[in-house]
Amino acid sequence: MRAAWYEATGPARGVLRVGALPDPTPGPGEVLVAVAASGINPHDTKRRAGWRGMVMPFPRVVPQADGAGVIRAVGPGVPASRVGERVWLWGGLPARPMGTAAELCAVAADRAVSLPDGIEFADGACLGVPACTAHKAVFADGSVAGKTVLVSGAAGAVGHFAAQMAASDGARVIATVSSPEKAAHARAAGATHVIDYRHEDVAARIRDIVGSHGVDRIIEVDFGANAALDASIIAEHGVIAAYSSTSQPEPVLPYYPLQHKAATLRFIQGLLLNESARRAAVDAITAGLRAGKLKATIARRFPLAEIAAAHEHLESGQAMGKVIVEIS
Repeated sequence: MRAAWYEATGPARGVLRVGALPDPTPGPGEVLVAVAASGINPHDTKRRAGWRGMVMPFPRVVPQADGAGVIRAVGPGVPASRVGERVWLWGGLPARPMGTAAELCAVAADRAVSLPDGIEFADGACLGVPACTAHKAVFADGSVAGKTVLVSGAAGAVGHFAAQMAASDGARVIATVSSPEKAAHARAAGATHVIDYRHEDVAARIRDIVGSHGVDRIIEVDFGANAALDASIIAEHGVIAAYSSTSQPEPVLPYYPLQHKAATLRFIQGLLLNESARRAAVDAITAGLRAGKLKATIARRFPLAEIAAAHEHLESGQAMGKVIVEIS
């Protein structure tokens, strides 16, 4: 099969290779998927780059956790009736060396989720970790109906799904973005109020919107950068669901501003959902797709041969939506 891989961490063009690798075989409880599209997440590029001292977990890694395609074979314990099923994949890495940047990928059967008819494979490859992370962040502490939800970085992959999910559940959604183009993207996701944090006083704008009550739930893309802001605007008994802190991996915690409001700081790891959270996310994502209430956004598509350029495009910070590698 054709695949992309790396055998050392480093810059995309320095370490990524494209060529032929042996076809994988599905093991017990696994399915073999002919991958049509593979989605790149920030953690894929960070692992490849060796961010914060990350080391190679295996001698060779085929990158990327998310994708979509068709089941071609099943391993022991998986019903043969699944052969031919259109699926989207999520969370294939980092516990295994073979991701979705290949023509074939063997994954645990429960990580291959039926893709509704009418949804393109490229859109299916956008789901995976971002959509599951968004669902956990929005709903880990219950429904947001009637609540005010702040989505930090609402134009990103996780943030865009989170805004859609919160709005569909009946929340008032406030979004922060960094450009007029991203503001339009956030509004399309259901944000009622959009704040350009590069040109506006975010705290003042939010207080104008919510008054003294504060924000009930914050979906946070960069906790370190926004910790002080979040502490100042969170409502009493509010929840900050933080799924990343890239700018400050070891942030300073504003303990007393949060403690005085009895706020909850929840850490979200989309790759480590328990069974109930995983099932809830998958069911909600599927229902949203079928109802047309959950839509993926593709920032740009690249062929497999240009996977290094695809990684670089995501790393540039300019992508609005998911960067997709088209396999077949």
